[in-house]
Amino acid sequence: MTIPNLVGAGLIVFGAGIGLGKIGSSAMEAIARQPEAAGKIQTAMIIIGALLEGLAFGALFLGK
Repeated sequence: MTIPNLVGAGLIVFGAGIGLGKIGSSAMEAIARQPEAAGKIQTAMIIIGALLEGLAFGALFLGK
């Protein structure tokens, strides 16, 4: 891998980490406000997290 590819891969991983952190923190705030909706919020959080990770892995493979 060349240096620009490594920098791009690092930015992808960094961005995915920030996105997953924001998803998790927002979900915890929503569950704290409405505990009865915890199941729906958790399901949505897991689906969005999986899609974000899939996008990050796809971008890493395309960057090689």
